[in-house]
Amino acid sequence: MPFTPALTLALFCKVVDNYGDIGICWRLARQLWREHGVHVSLWVDDLHSFRRICPEVDVTAAAQTVQGVLVRHWRDQEGTFAPEEVADIVIEFFAVDIPPGYVAAMAQRTPRPVWFNLEGLTAEEWVEGCHRLPSMHPRLKLTKHFFFPGFTVKTGGVLHEAGLDEERLAFQADRTAMAAFLGGLGLSAAEMEALKVSLFCYPHAPVAELLRAWSEGSRPVTCLVPEGVAAEAVQAFMGSGARAGDSATAGALTVRVLPFVAQPDYDRLLWACDLNFVRGEDSFVRAQWAGRPFVWHIYPQDENLHHKKLRAFLGRYADGLPALERFSLGWNGAIDIDAMPVAWQDLQGELPRIAIRAEEWRREVLAHGDLTTKLLQFARELRLAAQNPV
Repeated sequence: MPFTPALTLALFCKVVDNYGDIGICWRLARQLWREHGVHVSLWVDDLHSFRRICPEVDVTAAAQTVQGVLVRHWRDQEGTFAPEEVADIVIEFFAVDIPPGYVAAMAQRTPRPVWFNLEGLTAEEWVEGCHRLPSMHPRLKLTKHFFFPGFTVKTGGVLHEAGLDEERLAFQADRTAMAAFLGGLGLSAAEMEALKVSLFCYPHAPVAELLRAWSEGSRPVTCLVPEGVAAEAVQAFMGSGARAGDSATAGALTVRVLPFVAQPDYDRLLWACDLNFVRGEDSFVRAQWAGRPFVWHIYPQDENLHHKKLRAFLGRYADGLPALERFSLGWNGAIDIDAMPVAWQDLQGELPRIAIRAEEWRREVLAHGDLTTKLLQFARELRLAAQNPV
């Protein structure tokens, strides 16, 4: 039974990973409204980063409605709130601290809200045992539940909008539409015919070595990189500043600098490219739905915990794809890449098999259900349990 349209949800997001955190929360907020009729208040501390992926955002507004979502500028931890201001469902993304005044109002509200800590996506097995676990507040009569996205039926699934696959397949089958999209980004006909690679990574990736391998290779490559990403390596290759719209060619490689685009256009970029380098979580998920080969640059963590997460994912995704596994580990600094040209040639030779695996993986993950639907199903269970205590 669906929720009534009057259901409200507050989603609190602090931008840590520049665009990944807000990217995830923005997609979740829009899907909750568009597909489930949930009235969402999205609390965001960094509206400037938000605006780069959603140009409609007014960075000066304390509150604004964007695409059906109420966006609130989360300035600080101060403020008092009345119980009636608290939403039916409260989500803290990645263990952010909700303002104490809001939490106090949650405890005073009748009925009390369903409270989730939405964790980061991981393929590690331990999340199956932690998914949906409760945590009692130390002082207030409130219970928070952990909700873990994941790739198995025992987790919360992955963000995926209804109709996304149909839209992607239609775009990829329409060469005219794809050419018009790429032409709008400045690509020439020759650049479109080359191996098209999107590059989105953290600054410590071995980008300079990869650009050199591409330029000295025999196959033409068009590298599309957002402005400011891998800035030092890109500027060194181009021999000058690297602003949106700039391009340079050396040997077999053309590098073209793109502006940051709204999320629907970033999806199309992933759909249009032959290989996608992605980072963090949001673009990592969207690369999986693109049905194209991709290399993931995972967000770095202390004590190299991110390498463990990376290996867990590769263990599920890259079984039987040794070149992809080795390149991914090297790209993330988990092992050394002794010779980038060799590593690239190995990866390039494996691209057709990776493309097949990409489609298999997409079907496997989607069979477990999408995150938004599973989250609302769990919220419904918790609300019913609260109304009918044992």
